Amino acid sequence: MTRPHVLIIGGGASGVLMAAHLLRDPGADVHVTLIEKRGEVGRGVAYSARQQDHVLNVAAPGMSAFADDPDHFWRWLVERGFVEQANRFVFMPRRLYGEYLSWVLGKNIDDGRLRLLHDTVLAVHPLPGGVELSLDSGTSVVGHTAVLAVGHEERAARAKGIAVRVGSAQDTPLDPDADVMILGSGLSMVDAWLELSQADHRGPITVLSRHGLLPKRHCDVPRMELDAADVPFGTELGYFADWFRKTVEEHVGRGGNWRGAVDALRPFNQRIWQEWSTQSRRRFLEHVRPFWNIHRHRLPPELHDRLRAAVDSGRVRLVAGKFLDIARAGDRVSARVRLKGCAAEEFMEFARVYDCGGVSVDVLQSSNPAVQSLISSGAAKPDELHIGLDVTRDCAVIDANGVASARLFAVGPLTRGTFFEIEAIPDIRMQVAGLAKRLVC
Repeated sequence: MTRPHVLIIGGGASGVLMAAHLLRDPGADVHVTLIEKRGEVGRGVAYSARQQDHVLNVAAPGMSAFADDPDHFWRWLVERGFVEQANRFVFMPRRLYGEYLSWVLGKNIDDGRLRLLHDTVLAVHPLPGGVELSLDSGTSVVGHTAVLAVGHEERAARAKGIAVRVGSAQDTPLDPDADVMILGSGLSMVDAWLELSQADHRGPITVLSRHGLLPKRHCDVPRMELDAADVPFGTELGYFADWFRKTVEEHVGRGGNWRGAVDALRPFNQRIWQEWSTQSRRRFLEHVRPFWNIHRHRLPPELHDRLRAAVDSGRVRLVAGKFLDIARAGDRVSARVRLKGCAAEEFMEFARVYDCGGVSVDVLQSSNPAVQSLISSGAAKPDELHIGLDVTRDCAVIDANGVASARLFAVGPLTRGTFFEIEAIPDIRMQVAGLAKRLVC
C-alpha cells in the first residue's frame, strides 16, 4: 500500500495538533507536509501574543495536546520549572503555550515523516487520486489528502478598511491620549484592552456590544454530575433553555456553583448543537450566544478583576448598543450606532476603532485564498449559517452538490457550522484525534 501523504494547510494550533496526532505513533507509516505562511509554527493568531498578560482562558491542566494524556502539558511546565505541582489552577501565558505546541511538533521533524513549508496556499485542487496545492512561491505540492486547519478569520468582519484587528499591520502605534472604540466585549476585546494597557494608553476606551456584557470570572469549582441521559437532546432551543435554566437553579440550590453546571454541559455541547434545527441554531446565534459566551468563555480571576476595576473606575466605558456602520471623518473614524433602548441612531467619533466582534464572519467573505478557491470552484460550500464550511461529522468537506469528499477535510474553527464549539484546545484535540485515525488506517 502506498504510504499516505497528508497535506495540512495552516500551522497554528489546529494544524499542529492535526500533525501531532498523525505522527504520534512512531510506527505510523505516514508522511505529513505542513504549510504555514508565518515563519514559525504553533503560534497562529491566538498563541503569537508576546505580552505576559495574554494568558490562556483554560487552566493549565486542561490544555494537553492529547486527551488521553491529560497531564502532557502540565508535565512540560513542571519539567521546565514554570509551575509548581501544588497549584494546578493556574493560567499560563499564551506565548508559552505556543512554545509548547512548537515543541510537540518539533519532536517529529527529525524522523523523516514531517516536512514544513513556510508558504501561502493560494488554491486547492482536488484530483481523482489526491489533492494539489498551489503555493505563493510559484510551486505546488501534491498529496493523497488535505486538511484545512486555517484557524480564525484574520480580516476584521466589519472593518471596511477602517476598523482594525489587534496586532495586525494596521494596528500602528497610537497617541497615548487618543480616544478608542472597541467593537465587542468578549475575549478578543480583552486582548485589545491588554495591548493598549501594555502600551501605557491613557486615553478613553469605549467598549460597544449589543448587551454591554463582560466575560465572567473563572473559579476553581467542581463540575456538576451530568449524564447523557439527563440531557434533552433533539428538543428545540426554547425547551432546552428552560431545562438548562432549571438545572442550574437546582444545582445552585444544592450549594453548587453555576460554573459547575455550565462546565458539565461541555462534553455534550456539540451533539446538542447538531441535533437542533437550523432555526434553533440561528436563534441561538442571534439571541442567546452573547449570554452563553460570557458564562462559557470566562476570564482568569486576576485578569477579570483588573478589567472590572478599569470599568468601575471609568477608564473603560462599557456601552450597550448596536454597531451599524463605520466611515472616515477626516483623520478620525466615525461609528454609527444605536444605543440599547433608543430608537434614534447617533454618530460617535474616535481616533481608532478596533473590531473585536468575535468570529461570526461570513465564510463567503473569507480573506483566506485557499478557502476562497474551494468555494469558487464548487469543491466546498458554506454551511447553512455561513459561519464556516459545510463538513460532515467526520470532518469531510462537502462540495456544492452536497457530496462529501474522500480527499479533503477541515478541522478547527472552520468547521463551527457542524460542531459549533470547536475553537478551544480540549475540543480540537478530540476532533483531530478522530480524523487522524481515519487518515492513517
